Amino acid sequence: QVHLVESGGGLVQAGGSLTLSCAASGSTYTIVELAWHRQAPGKQRELVASITSGGITVYADSVKGRFTISRENTKNTMYLRMNDLKPEDTGVYYCNALNSFPNPDSWGQGTQVTVSS
Repeated sequence: QVHLVESGGGLVQAGGSLTLSCAASGSTYTIVELAWHRQAPGKQRELVASITSGGITVYADSVKGRFTISRENTKNTMYLRMNDLKPEDTGVYYCNALNSFPNPDSWGQGTQVTVSS
């Protein structure tokens, strides 16, 4: 089983930057893809960005050009660098691991990001 722990959230003014980290432990060899999701108050959880084991990245249109996802395999850690933050980026950010069959997906506990206008 994979255990994920996020860190790096906080309160920032619009236009500011934050870097989130996600540390994976346990059966990390089963991880196929890592991703960041977020959930704003009253809204559904949405994909922000994902990265495969080979480094292929996908971004939500709303964050393209502002957010950068990366991973450091030797440290089993994933990052999300968020620049030019907007109030609409506010939400709880969750780390997610897509694991190889038949292992279930893994989720972190989430870290709060609040962007003030």
